[in-house]
Amino acid sequence: MYAIVKTGGKQYKVAVGDKLNVEKLPVEVGQKVELTAICVVDGDKVEADPEKAAKTVVTATVVEQFKGPKQIVFKFKKRKNYKRLRGHRQQLTRIQIDSIGKKASKKKAAEKPAADAVVAADAE
Repeated sequence: MYAIVKTGGKQYKVAVGDKLNVEKLPVEVGQKVELTAICVVDGDKVEADPEKAAKTVVTATVVEQFKGPKQIVFKFKKRKNYKRLRGHRQQLTRIQIDSIGKKASKKKAAEKPAADAVVAADAE
């Protein structure tokens, strides 16, 4: 099973256990992140509709925050004595995919707090 997720304006093909570098996410190392799935493939079953695929949760753990390799930006105009050399290092986040699964339905989520409220009422 694998999914195509979208983050940082890019799309990535991910499976459970994969590690990948994405544009910086504002999350601390060790915390969990939910990514938006736009396509899910499970054997022969393919869910390519982004609205239906969005019901699938892709969870990942942040492994590291780091800078990528230096990219050289060199501007040059011939015969004008114009040269400019600049560099850039992109901020990146390394994540590890933990699971690809379905979201809990709203009905089940709504029932849970009601059950907790009954237990709390019995305790009083």
